[in-house]
Amino acid sequence: MIDQKSLRAALGHFATGVTIVTTRDCAGQPVGMTASSFNTVSLDPPLILWSIGRNAYSYSAFSKAEHFAVHVLGDEHQEWSNRFGRSSEEKFSGLDVCEGLGAVPLLSNCPARFECSVEHRYDGGDHTIIVGRVLRMEHVKDNEVKPLLFHCGRYAVLANAE
Repeated sequence: MIDQKSLRAALGHFATGVTIVTTRDCAGQPVGMTASSFNTVSLDPPLILWSIGRNAYSYSAFSKAEHFAVHVLGDEHQEWSNRFGRSSEEKFSGLDVCEGLGAVPLLSNCPARFECSVEHRYDGGDHTIIVGRVLRMEHVKDNEVKPLLFHCGRYAVLANAE
C-alpha cells in the first residue's frame, strides 16, 4: 500500500506551472480555483486537461459547467494563486474581469489564457479529469515572461539559463 503523505511528497518533486480555472455556477455566479494539474492533450483537435478534487469547494460548479477558462499565471501572480487557492466567495473582488465564451469570467494580463468547452469528464479516483476543447486563446508574445512555478509545496523561481 502506498502511503498518501509519502506519495504527495514524492509527486511534489515534479515542478508544475500554476493556473487559475474559471467558470460560472448554476446560479450564474463566477467560480474560480487554482490548479497545477493543467496539461496539453492534443493539437488536432486542440485539447487540454486539468483535474479537480471531488472535495473541492467549487467541484459542484465545474462538474456541471459546459465552458471554462484556464489562465496560465506569471511569477507576478502569486497573490492571485493564493486568493483562488482558498475557499471563498470573494475571489474576483477588485480584479479586472471580463466575460468570455459561455459567460465564463476571464482574468486580464495573464501570460496565456484558454477558453474551452468541456469535451470529456473522466473518473480519476478522488479527482475528476476534465478535458476541454480550446475554442479561443490569447498569449503574450514576450518570451521573457517568467512562469509561476510550484515545487515541493512552495513557489519556485525559474532561473535564467545563460
